[in-house]
Amino acid sequence: MSAVLKPAPAYRGFDVAPLCGAGGAEVTGIDAARPIAPETVADLRRALAEHCLLILRDQELTPDQQKAFARHFGPLSATPFIKPLDGHPEMMRIVREADEKKKLNFGGRWHSDLTFAAEPVMGTCLYARESPPVGGDTLWCNQMQAFDALSPGLQRVLEGLTVMHSAKRSYGPQGTYADDDLKSMRIEVSEAGLAEQAHPCVRTHPETGRKILFINWVYAIRFADMTEEESAPLLDFLNRHSQRPEFQIRLRWRRGTLALWDNRSTQHLAVNDYAGYRRVMDRVTIAGDKPFYRP
Repeated sequence: MSAVLKPAPAYRGFDVAPLCGAGGAEVTGIDAARPIAPETVADLRRALAEHCLLILRDQELTPDQQKAFARHFGPLSATPFIKPLDGHPEMMRIVREADEKKKLNFGGRWHSDLTFAAEPVMGTCLYARESPPVGGDTLWCNQMQAFDALSPGLQRVLEGLTVMHSAKRSYGPQGTYADDDLKSMRIEVSEAGLAEQAHPCVRTHPETGRKILFINWVYAIRFADMTEEESAPLLDFLNRHSQRPEFQIRLRWRRGTLALWDNRSTQHLAVNDYAGYRRVMDRVTIAGDKPFYRP
């Protein structure tokens, strides 16, 4: 079922322009480098839950200013397995050099950030310091709409399932980054990446009460009490279903773009189509809570 665009509600201190039926909204009237009033923060949080992704253009931010903006939404959460930006333990710098020719870029597979943690991050705040003139877009898929579009029978089945999440495919000793040449990312794989964490297959959004299909290609590896091989057919179907075009949001970056997304209700993917250009992004993540399911 196609989403219907609804009139944007009134917000205090800023305006929004919805991007598409799957979500996303451009925000105007906010200078992220300055303090933000509490009532405006409350409405930004409401807009984030409603639209999944908020985009602020033409921002001029230092790392400290970006962190201060993100802290309006909660404490910051460090990213394991990746060395942080020097002097900023809560921030990582995502760099791809113009002469890099690798097939896989960082974030180049559908995922939700850090779902292998006991309390996955609530949100991610990403800022474009250098952006290619063409390419380097990011895609999101709305996991609330993906759940809503499933048949009632499959919804009932999934509501009773638990999924095991792990970082092993990326950061385990045999993971994707174990023999990788993303030297500027300073990735450190380890045995810790093999750990597994149980989350409900369908989680409830703590602010809106909506149901979310809480799986992703990278970290959701199997259903509880099943093997990866046994789990693969249904997980593969759910991931392919999630990525249908009508659930997708696409952002074309340019220098100074700041994006804030709801990690609870989305998957995302960094498109690898800008060979020959340098791309530099600063990322901080906002601490979340333990996923739960409420009928």
